[in-house]
Amino acid sequence: MIIGQAGAPADAWAFWAIFGAWVAGECWLQRSRPLPAGAADRDQGSRWVLVAAVWTAVAAGMAAAVVVPGARIPLATQAVFTAGLVLMAAGIGVRGLAVAALGSDFSVTIGTEPGQRVRDRGPYRWVRHPSYAGSLATVTGILLCCTNLIALGLLILPILGYAHRIRVEEAALLGGLGEAYRAYMRRTKRLIPFLL
Repeated sequence: MIIGQAGAPADAWAFWAIFGAWVAGECWLQRSRPLPAGAADRDQGSRWVLVAAVWTAVAAGMAAAVVVPGARIPLATQAVFTAGLVLMAAGIGVRGLAVAALGSDFSVTIGTEPGQRVRDRGPYRWVRHPSYAGSLATVTGILLCCTNLIALGLLILPILGYAHRIRVEEAALLGGLGEAYRAYMRRTKRLIPFLL
């Protein structure tokens, strides 16, 4: 509705305000949350694979909304757009809670350090990767706001990016934390409590 189509000015303001908050938050995290000193880097480039997948999907989705208006979602366009705004805001909130729950232990680079323990407070009580769940919800919301079927199809890129990142991270944590992390995996889901 907002991208490539005329919409209510309030819709445009809402979208760009939430989008801007997301971009600013992600830029801040990228700059302020490196691996702690003494931690072993186990990222294997997954951070950059994920960043590329997310931004390719977002940029191509926005472009598709403008360049291919014939792929517009034909029914309940305003409802789809509004659902996208809600998902964007909720995703930012979930990611923020996840980052806050880990505090100074949160890093944008996968790593392990001697004496590291499983942290299972806040949203980590229910899922192992609430930060990724929040991010994926935000990206899904952005692509919904494009109200374009091609944009929605591009969601496969961040899904694959997060799946790769989770595999790398869980292998690193199993290697670094051993049985404690294995037990944590048995009692939690990856992204959605009780489901996934």
